[in-house]
Amino acid sequence: MAMSVGGAEGGEMVDINTTPLIDVMLVLLIMFIITIPIQTHAVKLDLPSNQNQPQNSQVDPVINRVSIDFLNTIYWNDQEVDLATLRTYFNDAARMEPQPEIHLKPDALSRYDVVNNVMAQAQMSGVTKIGFVGNEAYAN
Repeated sequence: MAMSVGGAEGGEMVDINTTPLIDVMLVLLIMFIITIPIQTHAVKLDLPSNQNQPQNSQVDPVINRVSIDFLNTIYWNDQEVDLATLRTYFNDAARMEPQPEIHLKPDALSRYDVVNNVMAQAQMSGVTKIGFVGNEAYAN
């Protein structure tokens, strides 16, 4: 690196030749760019397939609502069902790929054992996407 000290008028002037420094930095930058692995941006999608899809029109492939009213009546997508019919719907939903969500909404006055039986039927059928909805009504 060349350095010049002093100037024509007698004052001190320090000047560094930065060209070699810039050359080294550019070489390092190119080396880093080459060694960085190429990132592949991929989005995983679970695309539905038509294999093993039940032909039952009562099971929605996305979301199904199971509600229990204060008289302990069970409803599947707003249609009254008994436990045996509910079990067949759960079996159909469990065989779908991907499994639809089951939204369980029991009334505050419904019996615990009825809600427990519904959840047990879902578990025995192999349903994995089940959740409670409407819990915000019981927050206060």
